[in-house]
Amino acid sequence: MTDETETFDPAATPVAVIGPTATGKSDLALDLAEYFGGEIVNIDAMQQYRGMDIGTAKLPFAERRGIRHHQLDVLEVTDIATVARYQSAAVADVEDIRSRGLRPIIVGGSMMYVQSLLDEWAFPATDAGVRAKWEAVLERDGVDEIHRALAAADPAAAASILPTDGRRMVRALEVVELTGQPFAASAPTIGAPRWGAIVLGVDRDTVELDERIDRRTRLMFDSGLLDEVEGLLTLGLREGVTASRAIGYAQALDVLAGEYGIEHARERTFIGTRRYVRRQRSWFRRDDRVHWLDGASSTLTSDALSAIDPS
Repeated sequence: MTDETETFDPAATPVAVIGPTATGKSDLALDLAEYFGGEIVNIDAMQQYRGMDIGTAKLPFAERRGIRHHQLDVLEVTDIATVARYQSAAVADVEDIRSRGLRPIIVGGSMMYVQSLLDEWAFPATDAGVRAKWEAVLERDGVDEIHRALAAADPAAAASILPTDGRRMVRALEVVELTGQPFAASAPTIGAPRWGAIVLGVDRDTVELDERIDRRTRLMFDSGLLDEVEGLLTLGLREGVTASRAIGYAQALDVLAGEYGIEHARERTFIGTRRYVRRQRSWFRRDDRVHWLDGASSTLTSDALSAIDPS
């Protein structure tokens, strides 16, 4: 890993604010960016999509305090979101911000995206034919069949990947078939974070967080998620490989298709989000570089500033 500490002012050292959904990361990132005069780099996969605002809890432009944000609204709903594309683009953003003597504040909770940005990660080769084979299985037989195939080929990967994340399971099967090794073997080695980044984690008590997720889910549907999704249908949302499977959007699509009603969609969205939060917590808690903060604390921002500069 390249040591850039002599090239850049320490004041331009990035701060990453990560952790589970709905813990308060965005507000803390705004406070830190305002305090340091920095810029924000999004690290939430679904917030990359233009027009997917309500269901991703994307901060409205008017609430960004005039702070420049990167990696928001950079994809159309028909585009495939890939970790490799994000890594390349976000690294360029961080290095540009630092080259201007500013501090990047990286914020979000997409697990593999976080690791791709903070760690050296050379992605395994791809093979269009192998991927097409498994994508055809996914399209024809659904996520349950892909999950069964992955469980047979790589039980550890099947246990660690969300069983509704068909695209990631396809990628895991592709890597296993091409390399003959478990999917986990392609993961990066965790060491010193890129650029010497300071990594802050925000979490909350589980019961309180579940209540916040429930309120956020209800607010999403009450604030017009179905209308947002209906508008995105004209832009190809249903055909989007990754966008259409986002939690909340998949359920809204089912409502619009007449599969079930709004209340059931809310419940499924809540359950899906809560399950995702458990996976985020498990993933991030394994990383001993993270300095954990209580998102419910009235001194959250000052606690974060103390962690950034203990002196």
